[in-house]
Amino acid sequence: MGMLSSMWGRSAPEPVPAVWADSAVPETQANLRAAIQTFGQQASTIGRESAEARGLLDDTTKASERGALAVASLTSQVKDITGAQNSIGAASTAGLGAVERVRVAVENVGREVGAVVATLRDVAQAAQSITQIALQTRLVAFNASVEAKRAGDAGRGFGVVADAVKDLAGKVESSSNEIMRTVSLLDKRIDALAREIRVDADASKRGDFHKALGDVQGAVASIISAAEQSRAICGGLDSQMASIAAEMGQTGRALGAAMKRSDTLLDVSEHLIELVAQCDVETEDTPYIHAAMDAAGQLGELLEDALHSGAISLAHLFDEAYKPIPGTNPAQHTTRFVELADQLFPPVQELRLELSNKVVFCIAVDRNGYVATHNNKYNHPQRGDLAWDSANSRYRRIFNDRTGLASARNTRPFLLQTYRRDMGGGNFMVMKEAAAPITVNGRHWGGVRLAFKF
Repeated sequence: MGMLSSMWGRSAPEPVPAVWADSAVPETQANLRAAIQTFGQQASTIGRESAEARGLLDDTTKASERGALAVASLTSQVKDITGAQNSIGAASTAGLGAVERVRVAVENVGREVGAVVATLRDVAQAAQSITQIALQTRLVAFNASVEAKRAGDAGRGFGVVADAVKDLAGKVESSSNEIMRTVSLLDKRIDALAREIRVDADASKRGDFHKALGDVQGAVASIISAAEQSRAICGGLDSQMASIAAEMGQTGRALGAAMKRSDTLLDVSEHLIELVAQCDVETEDTPYIHAAMDAAGQLGELLEDALHSGAISLAHLFDEAYKPIPGTNPAQHTTRFVELADQLFPPVQELRLELSNKVVFCIAVDRNGYVATHNNKYNHPQRGDLAWDSANSRYRRIFNDRTGLASARNTRPFLLQTYRRDMGGGNFMVMKEAAAPITVNGRHWGGVRLAFKF
């Protein structure tokens, strides 16, 4: 991935002095040409290995970044769990207090129930006394009635009163007996309730209610203990996550430094390749460089003709208002020059694919890396399958990565880069790319990117 001199501080290759003067020995010329070709091949090999190493470093860096994000997310979740355990612990402690208050309240109720039992027994005794009095009253009334009958007409009125008293006494006796039966039933039930809520130091003699309360207290205490253990574990995890995050941060910084060094090595190798290309020596890269330059010149002329004919305006041709196409992934965009690109670019681009079976693609991009029209084999509509779309639907996309942006903004006669390309589906290919600028009426529009295999 060669750099622009203005972007990366690398000076343009110095012209190589003519080395084949008329007085030079032909054998020396041949040896020098062979040496330069060998030098170019070695530089190309270094570039390939550097590109491969940089690609692997890039993969590792992305994996490290994903790991760092995962650790950050896990750390956040551990903190959430800790907070939840704190809430559980607080709620359980409050629940334990509530159970204790219930137990105290039940003890108070138990005491009140005992008092009620005592009162009912007093009522039963009073009812029994009333029954005895009623029985005695009935006997007195019976005797009075007998005496009134002996008295004849003189005792008739007294007999009526005696009979009424006897009936009343019978009713009182009946009511008293009913009260006693009712009180007896209440006494049995309340006594059973008292046994249920009875407080006894001996656990085996405690009522079922207090046993249940004891079970609840034990369960709540277990929850509190578990919450405390969980908090302790989460605290340890939080500490470990912090250590892992620190280690991953250090790893990320180390990978970043390694990336910079690999970029420097790749930059040097590309500079060497360009130096060789500047010589009057035919190398394996020369045909591709010429093809890219020819395509750029041809496309520049076609775009100028379109401007002169009024097929497009200058503002539309240099449109940078990229409008996203909804529902696309990877994201696709449209501009006001895509229709013209669809008409003019394919013939020029497809022709360069016939140069060699090593050519992977030949496309025109604007200065921001936007590809309006790709080669036919990569110009398919998206299907909704990310892997397939990434590999086969590469038009209407912006490739502003290091390589793409360098090619798009190059203004020198040509730029030669080495890089690893993502072919989609986890497949990568190390290749070279020759780029040449497209100029329209003296204004830099973009460039031609011609990629080819080693």
